[in-house]
Amino acid sequence: MIMRENTDATIQEYATNIKSASHMLLGLVNDILDISKIDAGKLQIVESEYSLENMLKDVILGVEVRAKNKNLELKTRIDYSMPSVLMGDDIRIKQILNNLMSNAIKYTEKGSVTFTVEGIGQENDFVLKMSVADTGMGIREEDMDTLFDSFRRLELKKNRYVEGTGLGLSITKSLVEQMGGEIQVESEVGKGSCFTV
Repeated sequence: MIMRENTDATIQEYATNIKSASHMLLGLVNDILDISKIDAGKLQIVESEYSLENMLKDVILGVEVRAKNKNLELKTRIDYSMPSVLMGDDIRIKQILNNLMSNAIKYTEKGSVTFTVEGIGQENDFVLKMSVADTGMGIREEDMDTLFDSFRRLELKKNRYVEGTGLGLSITKSLVEQMGGEIQVESEVGKGSCFTV
């Protein structure tokens, strides 16, 4: 209400900061709830039919502004020959993609983030293959083994100004595996990373 009805620039800035902090806090609470559910074996995957195009639009719209604010080019490579309606838990798929895209933007100072989506047809099945590649700082070889550990943040000294709890990749890996998928990472320090699910 303050942001909608206020005309004072200072108060508008305060309200924007409150909104931003509230979103960050809500994200933190949701991550902790998700990791608790995963640890207790209570996190459920709820499959239903969903529109692939609408899901992908939601993901892209959700990160466009953040990429633009950092002057990063957001590239999309989507195979539009895939079926328009798929079966799966689109809410959890969006969560996976939002985690990967947010990380790519967070840890990339210049260059681009590329979001690729393609389908792999199988006998009576269809599998989504999605990847997020960035031109960011990359991940050291010695950090790869602990990359998906809960509450683990890499190179804390270097990344102390980057927001995060270290839960995103752990949750992402658990969600992918619960859906019968797998996650792979390729990275080179100083050149960037590519996460594929």
